[in-house]
Amino acid sequence: MRTLALSLLVLALASCASMPKPLQGEVNPLTPRQAQQADAVGTAVRWGGRIVSTEPGPNQTCFEMIGSTLQGDGRPADMSEDGSGRFIACKTGFYDPAIFLKDRELTVLGRIDGYESRKIGEYDYRQPRVAADVVYLWPKARPADVRYPAPQPWPWWGWGWGPGWWGW
Repeated sequence: MRTLALSLLVLALASCASMPKPLQGEVNPLTPRQAQQADAVGTAVRWGGRIVSTEPGPNQTCFEMIGSTLQGDGRPADMSEDGSGRFIACKTGFYDPAIFLKDRELTVLGRIDGYESRKIGEYDYRQPRVAADVVYLWPKARPADVRYPAPQPWPWWGWGWGPGWWGW
């Protein structure tokens, strides 16, 4: 019975880490690397990763991204050694490059609307381009300030007992 109760508690707590409402929706589990090798125009995707560059244009802003897998809440996971491929996400409107900085975490929801070849060094890299309906910039993660109490040599010292109590 305890095991069942503990299991239900763990499931309830795990469900608290839900995806933000704007990022919810049915999508294809296709990765940017898989889309690069196939013709997937029109496929609905939810992709995320780190911003390489932010390029505002006259009517839209495009983000060049290095993709990574997404956690259960939609936030990009830590980058693996090779990532999940590069992609470009474009959204109507102006997004300030001073806010959408290089290496910030971003998740987009939209449809693949084509491909662009861009040079990375001397290499021509074919990147899927997403017409984004949602652009979600994640807050910067802050390190936790965790302080532990100093260890006590004997467990009974905190309750008025210890050297000095006996007159030592």
